[in-house]
Amino acid sequence: MPEPADNNTADAAVEADQPELLSRRDRRRSEDADARTGTMPIISPEDIDNRTPPRPVRSGSWAEAAAAADAPAHDDPTAPGRTAPGRSPLAVPPIESIPPLPPRAAVPAAPDSAPSVPALPTRSTRSASRAAALASPAPDFISSPGLFVREQKPRPVGGLRGALFTMTGGGLNLGPSTRQREEDELARRISRQLQGSYNTAVLSLKGGIGKTSTTVGVGLTLAEFRGDPPCAIDANPDSGDLVERALGEGIYQQQSPRTITDLLNNVESVTSLTALARYMHHAGRLHLIAGEQDPEVSDSLTAEEYLRIRELISGYYSVALTDCGTGVTHNAMSGILQSADNLIIAAGYAVSGAKRARSTLHWLAGHGYEDLARNAVVVITDKDEVSSRVDKDAIEDHLAGICRQLIAVPHDRGVADGDLVTLDVLRPETRRAYREIAAAIVDGYV
Repeated sequence: MPEPADNNTADAAVEADQPELLSRRDRRRSEDADARTGTMPIISPEDIDNRTPPRPVRSGSWAEAAAAADAPAHDDPTAPGRTAPGRSPLAVPPIESIPPLPPRAAVPAAPDSAPSVPALPTRSTRSASRAAALASPAPDFISSPGLFVREQKPRPVGGLRGALFTMTGGGLNLGPSTRQREEDELARRISRQLQGSYNTAVLSLKGGIGKTSTTVGVGLTLAEFRGDPPCAIDANPDSGDLVERALGEGIYQQQSPRTITDLLNNVESVTSLTALARYMHHAGRLHLIAGEQDPEVSDSLTAEEYLRIRELISGYYSVALTDCGTGVTHNAMSGILQSADNLIIAAGYAVSGAKRARSTLHWLAGHGYEDLARNAVVVITDKDEVSSRVDKDAIEDHLAGICRQLIAVPHDRGVADGDLVTLDVLRPETRRAYREIAAAIVDGYV
């Protein structure tokens, strides 16, 4: 059995094989206590006294604590530029010995043509936009109905457009024709709402040229399109037939033939429209005051009496027509012209009728009624189908330059017979002429 090996002999062999390990270990053992040997360093009482005391922790807010921790301590011996007692200062190499940094690579400049990126809206900008949107009034069905409902084309009436609309049950709507649009515009002008009461006088220097028929035709047209009924006054001193032309001779005789004279005798007692209606005649929605038929008193209407009638009528009617009869010098004429807002001058295609119409305008301009003459509407009625030798265009040109508007009424048996005038039996061209006259009259009011 072999003998155990001697430990000293083994250690010597190990040390012989690893001389470098033994030398490092011996060096570590011989170093100071603060070397990496795993042993605790020896601290003397002097070292304890020279150590920097820890900073007190203040019981403030987190921001105060952070600011206090970041602030440099004046008495801190470890602060830069100070040396702790018993320790050598930190060796800082001189600035000249520090090698310079390598040059930074040049950054290429942005091209001028680079697209600019729009800045994103900030929170305050978005809040301001939202507040402005809420402050602006939102559209509603009352103020902006077109935003919610598509506009519907007007229904065409008559002609090919109207036939196509009827056959397709409204599926094909080409809209109204040019003629229908013109008719709608005339209706709009006639039906305009008026603020106050207005009076139009119809006069001429020659009888039998369509003065009374124009009064009736235009009065019935106004009654057809306006929401408020018009009133027509017969101020003809020569037994005017205004009511007979509007109602017919037989019907007028069957009614109580109250006249303008009866109204004047009881004007103080008329305090309502109901009381006034007892002295009125009605042709549909056209209300009429008959002229005096007695020759002995027919010429007795004075300017003052007419003004009393006009003042009474103005309280109940917004539009009044006054049939003045023939001439401009009878007793009531000054009161009629004084209260008139515009005039209709009746004329004919005969040479004599055109000359008298021009003379009427000149007389008005020379007697203080220049505005009425300038704004007058001249109506030429073709009652007798004048000879082809008469140049109608020349007569119209002769009168058109001295008035506001000239309108021609074509020949129509319903007007030329001198009997009852009703819109139902008139030709379409005649009815259109009366609509143009009615629209021109209302144009003079507004």
